[in-house]
Amino acid sequence: MPRVKGADVDYSYKVMACGWGSEETVNDLKYGDGLTLDQRKQLEEVAVTYSSIFSDRPGTASTEEHSIDLTSSIPVRQRPYPVPYAMRQTLRDELREMEDLGVIRKSSSPYASPVVVVKKKDGTNRVCIDYRRLNKLTIFDPQPMTPPADIFQGMEKDQYFSKIDLSKGYWQIPVRKEDIPKTAFVTMDCHYEFLRMPFEMMNSGATLTRAVKKLLCGMDNVVDYIDDLLIHTETWEAHVKTLSGLFKRLQEANFTERPVKCLLGSRTVDFLGHSLGRGAIGLQDENVEKVRNAPRPKTKREVRAFLGLVGYYKEFVPNFAAVSAPLSNLVRKGQPNILNWGDSQERAYNSLKVAVTSKPVLQLPDVNKRFILRTDASDRGLGAAVMQENEGTLFPVAYASKKLTDRERKYSVTEREALAIVWGVKKFSLYLYGTVFTLRTDHGALQFLNAAKFDSPRIMRWALALQANPSVICKSECVLAPMLTVPTEVWTQNQ
Repeated sequence: MPRVKGADVDYSYKVMACGWGSEETVNDLKYGDGLTLDQRKQLEEVAVTYSSIFSDRPGTASTEEHSIDLTSSIPVRQRPYPVPYAMRQTLRDELREMEDLGVIRKSSSPYASPVVVVKKKDGTNRVCIDYRRLNKLTIFDPQPMTPPADIFQGMEKDQYFSKIDLSKGYWQIPVRKEDIPKTAFVTMDCHYEFLRMPFEMMNSGATLTRAVKKLLCGMDNVVDYIDDLLIHTETWEAHVKTLSGLFKRLQEANFTERPVKCLLGSRTVDFLGHSLGRGAIGLQDENVEKVRNAPRPKTKREVRAFLGLVGYYKEFVPNFAAVSAPLSNLVRKGQPNILNWGDSQERAYNSLKVAVTSKPVLQLPDVNKRFILRTDASDRGLGAAVMQENEGTLFPVAYASKKLTDRERKYSVTEREALAIVWGVKKFSLYLYGTVFTLRTDHGALQFLNAAKFDSPRIMRWALALQANPSVICKSECVLAPMLTVPTEVWTQNQ
């Protein structure tokens, strides 16, 4: 590994000096089921050609350095937190390994943030640095991360997938020389500072994202989310070529990949909690089991955790906002800490579990086909669904819903239906903007939205707001539209 410009440490020496060999190698790579012998051989040859990138030890990326720009020059200095005796050996072992890897070194910096040892659910301990005071002084890095919802766009025709996981991705980014002292932390025994980027800092995710995006600049069929990469192609030839090009870039940039977490040449793949393949996207089995085994919440904190767990898949659940309303109302500001758990909360809890664990599937959007937007409104909420036709059958691409405010509940039926359309078009602008789409609603009066002069000034404003959208409005008798906003208990009984 070459010396990184601006650093005062030869990282390659630090890694090799400990005398360890990599426990994981190219031989630990996983390959997709169903590959022919020839396909498997092609992938193995590509992997062996770039075998140096497959290691469970972090590399030293040359594409980016982590900088820490502060609003104050006064060092942040805190006393070490006490660590329970039962966790002290874990802390010493972890710090020794980090030092051997060249991730940290002994420090004499005026900065000192405390260490926290956190017990994980599996019973093991995790060492973290409490950088909260330093983070408050850090100038925010606006580097955007790719929204998970955008990552899967354009994959509707892809047949082959591979996923790559960077080995300790954050630790592969060197810290800028002049900022190394700012990373210093203290334990009861020692004072250390980071040579590689710690993940607890405010801008660490932004720095890693920028480094990966520089690596992938100009590459087609590769998407990233922090330290996870997904390769997707229509043909086998394109897949092998893309993998070869990616591996070459990773090698040149000194990135390493965790072999046991990589999967090459699969027809389906789990990525960011979703199962992807064959033109559809579903829920990852592991997360479905988490929802299935989720206990009934007993505190406001547990209610928030449950809503966060199922809410990650809200685009798969029709009428999510209305279904979850009895639970979300429990955690509103001003609500008592003791849960008022009644029949409506029990129905909402069970409905959400059923909706997610039934493993619903959405069709990946095809931008070359017309989108169909279905909207509906009730006295409680709004619902919308984007759909596309495939071989004569309509398939959902995404669902969305929202609860009505007290003011919106006073709207007339026509006004609520109009609001549903305006909100639905805005909500799904990613799919609908600049396209001719079909708008379907179960309220006949809205067929005149783009032509008639309504008595309501509010509807007229909405009609003017929609006039730039070349939509085709038609009435829908499909049962889907009413299902979008039907009351929770009715929707549950019909499952």
